Amino acid sequence: MIEEKIESLGIILPEPPIPAGSYVPVIKTGNLLFVSGQIPMKDGKVVCTGKVSDSNLEMAQKSAKICAINILAQLKRELGDLERIVKIVKLSGFVNSVQEFSQQPKVINSASDLFFEIFGEKGKHSRVAVGVASLPLNSMTEIDAIIEIK
Repeated sequence: MIEEKIESLGIILPEPPIPAGSYVPVIKTGNLLFVSGQIPMKDGKVVCTGKVSDSNLEMAQKSAKICAINILAQLKRELGDLERIVKIVKLSGFVNSVQEFSQQPKVINSASDLFFEIFGEKGKHSRVAVGVASLPLNSMTEIDAIIEIK
């Protein structure tokens, strides 16, 4: 049902991105999965780069949505079956923004909204959205997640 919902939104889950550093993409402890920060990668390339400002807010929102899709891809690889997801517990969103930009929540909303749309009540989560001076590979956004599973 979850994967059917994802497909109905026109989303095809990609192969999950390979870590760019000395870490693993997902750690399981108890009934929680901790998904490492995902950046807007497609086919091995960062597709949304640079500083976020009021002038490129829509591109930054696209960037955050790609991060969310990559989180889903990591979960699919780890779980095999997305029906095992009980709750999206928390997202932490980082926005590579110019100093005067203050709409980080609007950027990360596109990821949050996607999880709400796919998972309904199970997709409602706590969240942080912060601006940062830079991100790996000059990506616009990076998002990590904590997921409860059965």
